[in-house]
Amino acid sequence: MTDIKKQLGQKIKDLRLRAGYSQEELAGKASLHRTYMSDIERGERNVSVENIKKIADALGVDPSELLKFHR
Repeated sequence: MTDIKKQLGQKIKDLRLRAGYSQEELAGKASLHRTYMSDIERGERNVSVENIKKIADALGVDPSELLKFHR
């Protein structure tokens, strides 16, 4: 089974790239530190629901979209 933190990080990265943002741009839009965003995308952080909401808002998606993973 794949680590859910890695799945979440990959989903955020995919959506970020699709939106055309750098990690730094997305971090700024979500009011998060750029190194924290990098850690999230690498699956090294356990992200709070508050930060999931901030990231989703910055990407213009519903927070539930970040938790839809490929099987």
